[in-house]
Amino acid sequence: MNRAMRSIDLNCDMGEGFGIYELGHDEQLLAEVTSANIACGFHAGDPSVMRRTVQSALRHGVAIGAHPGFADLAGFGRRQMQLSVQEVRDLITYQIGALQAFVHQEGGRLHHVKPHGALYNMAAVSLPLAEAIAGAIADLDSSLILYGLSGSQLIEAGRAAGLKVASEVFADRTYQADGTLTPRTHQNAMLHDASQAAEQIMNMLHTRTVRAIDGTVVPIEAATVCIHGDGARAVDFARELKKCLLAEGIALNTI
Repeated sequence: MNRAMRSIDLNCDMGEGFGIYELGHDEQLLAEVTSANIACGFHAGDPSVMRRTVQSALRHGVAIGAHPGFADLAGFGRRQMQLSVQEVRDLITYQIGALQAFVHQEGGRLHHVKPHGALYNMAAVSLPLAEAIAGAIADLDSSLILYGLSGSQLIEAGRAAGLKVASEVFADRTYQADGTLTPRTHQNAMLHDASQAAEQIMNMLHTRTVRAIDGTVVPIEAATVCIHGDGARAVDFARELKKCLLAEGIALNTI
């Protein structure tokens, strides 16, 4: 790795409160990350939360992305749903358009799109679903960057649709031998130690691989690193990772 040339984007899922319910540590995290993925009201968030989160991201100079998910508030968008290609296109278009309106009113520019939860994981392995997502984004605004799991169908579909893509890796999740994330139902799905999470990311950047939970060494490309904003120690994870990256001479920059 060329230390003098290398930089990385650090993103976090945000705006996931709803009504009187607050979730995450958005203000603290916005001081640490370079990109924010803002919930669009279907799996989490609501119009007022969306606007406030956009305002906060702009104050911190953080790039704003839409974080569309399945219409599943009760399940936080983490339950699989079977939709037609057109339903997926409409789902994506509706949510991006909603957030784009708030960003426009606040004087900002929408930077990227990152699907959420079950929608993200399903699109990682389903080309038709990935193509529906990428196609909806390209038809709406081809300047938007598509964030997707490194090595996934979503990345391939984005490239085929003419979109700029950002291969995403995860600081706080473990991996399967096929490069997918370990399902949250698995007891070893999450990393709970900030130092261990930072070590995983640094290894990814140095070796372009990740070690799956069965020991398999999986090739990986990292353009952006995700920290889940709803994690109990999300701020600690972000600060530890940022410290390690800067110590290695790796700058934090928006894609």
